[in-house]
Amino acid sequence: MVKVSIIMPVFNAEKYIQKSIESLLKQTLQDIEIIIVNDGSTDNSKEIIQKYEEKYKDKIKYLEKGNGGAADARNYAISNATGEYIAFLDSDDYAEPEMYEKMYNKAKEENSSIVECDFYWEYPHKKRLDTGIIYTNKKDMLLYARVIPWNKLIKRSILETNKILFPKGLKYEDVEFTYKLVPYCEKVSFIKEPLVHYVQRKSSVSYEFNEKTRDIFTILDNVIDYYKSNQIYEEYKTQLEYVYTRYLLCSSLGRMVKIKDKKIREKVLYETWKNLNEKFPNWKQNEILRERKSKKDSYMRSVNKITYQIYCKIFRLKK
Repeated sequence: MVKVSIIMPVFNAEKYIQKSIESLLKQTLQDIEIIIVNDGSTDNSKEIIQKYEEKYKDKIKYLEKGNGGAADARNYAISNATGEYIAFLDSDDYAEPEMYEKMYNKAKEENSSIVECDFYWEYPHKKRLDTGIIYTNKKDMLLYARVIPWNKLIKRSILETNKILFPKGLKYEDVEFTYKLVPYCEKVSFIKEPLVHYVQRKSSVSYEFNEKTRDIFTILDNVIDYYKSNQIYEEYKTQLEYVYTRYLLCSSLGRMVKIKDKKIREKVLYETWKNLNEKFPNWKQNEILRERKSKKDSYMRSVNKITYQIYCKIFRLKK
């Protein structure tokens, strides 16, 4: 068993994949496997990957499948991974040379379920450091975890035992994956260093705002259904209600107002308010929302049927 399996889904990444692969080959942790999944690329990604595979047969495992999206490619790689821990890296991002050695050593020192590090948002002409909050229990993890897989080292047995995979065909798959992990994370450790570079490209699907933006409703419903089916919903209900409210009134709402098609935009904004109040009719009484003092929480407390319409117009003008 290798120490770490690093999974990289690839779709038409010929312009930047070499930098990502090179960053993994330069890792100071030698006992790793790099699982690269060609997810139906139509450019020269396959040829580039196979050149590396031929040269580094002891490190690189090449897999190929029809296009199904990043979630499907990651799931396929998880089933082929042999590492004690699993990590993810997207094909346009890159890691610092000591990333996985530092994270693996921390995992072994503290018997961690997950190890999380800080990272850089990397733009063409600047970088911004992202430093996360250190949380010490599962309920706080629901509130504060950064719902991304590529800054984490995850014990593979947790994924296998609990059959945790990414939802196929949906945007925001990282949200569902992360929140399904939470109940099984007995120990989360932190490396307070930026060890991975999250490269921003305007052509990325994360910058596309269309009807797929409404996938967040399905993602959050899947999370709630998962907690209910595993009979742990009541234990985490307050946190889940707060998270649901925060997504629909903050980050997701900010994306909804950017949908260019007016008919679709108005439909999705209506669904946002409807879903929030049907799923959690007493959301304004949520004890976390009532107690927190941040500007974001003050804004959420101020939202009602009338102010919701006003805020949508304001956010639309600011886009």
